[in-house]
Amino acid sequence: MQYFGFEAYEKSINSIESSRVFMAKDGDETVLIVAPKESGKAATNLGFKGNDLGEGTFRVPLIHENAEVLRKLFPFTKPVKGLKHPRSFGVGDRLGIATPGHIKVFEAYDIFPIFAQQSIRELNLTNRTYEDVLDAATFAVFREGFKKGFGADGDHLKTIKDVEYALSLGFSMITLDCSEHIKNDVTLDNAPPLSKLYQDAYLNKTFDIGEGIKLTFNEGELRQCAAIYGEAILFAADIYTRFFKQGSYEADFEISIDETASVTTPLQHFFVAKELLNKGVSFATLAPRFCGEFQKGIDYKGNVAQFEQEIKIHAGIARHFGYKLSIHSGSDKFSVFPSIGKETQGVFHVKTAGTNWLEAMRVVAMADPSLYRDIHHYALSVFNEATQYYHVTTDLTKIPDLNALKDEDLPKLFEHNDARQLIHITYGLILSRKNPDGSFTFRDSLYKLWRDHEHIYSDALVKHIGKHIALLGIQKK
Repeated sequence: MQYFGFEAYEKSINSIESSRVFMAKDGDETVLIVAPKESGKAATNLGFKGNDLGEGTFRVPLIHENAEVLRKLFPFTKPVKGLKHPRSFGVGDRLGIATPGHIKVFEAYDIFPIFAQQSIRELNLTNRTYEDVLDAATFAVFREGFKKGFGADGDHLKTIKDVEYALSLGFSMITLDCSEHIKNDVTLDNAPPLSKLYQDAYLNKTFDIGEGIKLTFNEGELRQCAAIYGEAILFAADIYTRFFKQGSYEADFEISIDETASVTTPLQHFFVAKELLNKGVSFATLAPRFCGEFQKGIDYKGNVAQFEQEIKIHAGIARHFGYKLSIHSGSDKFSVFPSIGKETQGVFHVKTAGTNWLEAMRVVAMADPSLYRDIHHYALSVFNEATQYYHVTTDLTKIPDLNALKDEDLPKLFEHNDARQLIHITYGLILSRKNPDGSFTFRDSLYKLWRDHEHIYSDALVKHIGKHIALLGIQKK
């Protein structure tokens, strides 16, 4: 719509003091406009950094300093704690352009969104910062007039420095990755003897957690639990004491023990949770490493019946202790979503990330087949390099030969597991590749395409993420 001579986003129009603030298109750029609330009266710039256009109107670029001002003036653009909501869902937006589409999803379902969700690994691979991630969500929420509240997750953080970094910016959730403190090489043969404390607390004791679930620790299992997770428990307790115990930050705390090679048995899950609580650690969610494989961007790989049996116990443990179960690498795990929704009784946190990037690349395959072909060929050449960051079982020989595919068939590659994983894990290398003159090989062309086809991308996200949520058993409003 035309507003004060600008092509404004209608849902973004807000009044404050003597001014109206809204977002508008200005050529290829999107900006904030501060204009007078009443004709003939000048507006103030409200603390924004921008250009005075005269007649009390200001053009404000979408930079970090202005995002901070926006969050102060309009609190709905600031992330808040949301894991207290029974259902929450993370949608890692690696590109900073997906939130408008995500908003349409969460307007339709009663589920709390975590729009800003990135790990340090993802930041490094995409050459972004947590400031970028948070600001992109803030500006999108303002643009779309989304006032239900959203969260920001400093995902899979491993160090004191990184936790402090995210919290200092106002991230409303921290996911502590304990993987570097979990000892995967422990066996029954090499596990050290038990301390008297653990013997007295657990050995040969049966814990009835209700719902017909009883857990008993024999000596071998208990020795393994203590040896595998003892150091990780101490690490999580230290982080909690440093940052959360005194209530210095308005943020939820999630414990992640899923980024490991070994499966978290229900008995181990119980042990970790009980020991954390014994040490006074309060946490909103815990993410075990479930049986089978939760690989990136494809459906669950493993015995679905076994998963259904174990998720029932994992969910029972979470209910017993009073936190939510968190499901990581939740992208596209369609075959197990119904059991997750059922066994958690609709109380869960699910994380997705790469699937949003894949939907963006599907749009590229539809809109610019030539560009997609160039990217696909490059991805094949750097795939082995990308596997140092992600565990996948991709078989490149099963991916259809691009030379044999017509342009209109390219989007169908995103229904193919091996092709999905090829594009999924090479995102950082694709986005960061440069030409000899220092210009980006693909990045600028991609962002222009996504800008030009924003509505197609938005509609794709509504359909794809909506499918995730519906299969978890959440009905549309």
